[in-house]
Amino acid sequence: MNADSLHIHVTDQHGNRHTLEALEGFRVMEVIRDWGLDIKAECGGACACGTCHVYVNEDWSQKLYDPQDEEIDQLDVTFHVEDNSRLSCQLIMTEALNGLEVTLAPDTQKDSVAA
Repeated sequence: MNADSLHIHVTDQHGNRHTLEALEGFRVMEVIRDWGLDIKAECGGACACGTCHVYVNEDWSQKLYDPQDEEIDQLDVTFHVEDNSRLSCQLIMTEALNGLEVTLAPDTQKDSVAA
């Protein structure tokens, strides 16, 4: 990985931590998906499904912009929501998010059925 590039740290549904190189302007969901981690991301970033749900590490929560109404509405119908829940399709990579730490929420795997 290039030392000058952006990175995110993702803990998958099995507790494994991955450090992924990210490009500025890409959605965090796209970075996770494109590196081959197991995330449904069914709507492809349209904020219409909740299957890219992540938990943001508490050290990062205050560094993110507040969710817009559309994201809040989608989280209202998403399973396993916590105070630090976000939809990774709504988080856009910038220099300010270099090192972002997130955990994939339960039921976001491609083969899971929400409980």
